[in-house]
Amino acid sequence: MILGIGIDMIEVARVQKAIERNPRFCDKIFTPVEIAYSEGKVSRFKHLAARFAAKEAFIKAVGHGVPWASVGIENLPSGQPLLKVEDPSAYGFSRAHVSLSHISDYAVAVIVLEK
Repeated sequence: MILGIGIDMIEVARVQKAIERNPRFCDKIFTPVEIAYSEGKVSRFKHLAARFAAKEAFIKAVGHGVPWASVGIENLPSGQPLLKVEDPSAYGFSRAHVSLSHISDYAVAVIVLEK
């Protein structure tokens, strides 16, 4: 049974500006795994923007705010994104589906939560 669906799209430049204005932004918003993954990419801001969008999509799917860094995206060796949440039982879902995409100016994420 579907518990919630969330989608979010963000401008990559918006995330880049936030990081450049406040270097601590990354530590407040992203998990260490997300930061390390994005640092290894040529277009790190696109990858961070997609992860920011995933956090927003998760908030929409659960219907209330959550601590930013308690939600993260990790990747399987195949590249498939996985939602990682500190305490999934607190949000009432048993399975999550994630899709991320980005182009030069925008990043988008979709989250589907199952119960």
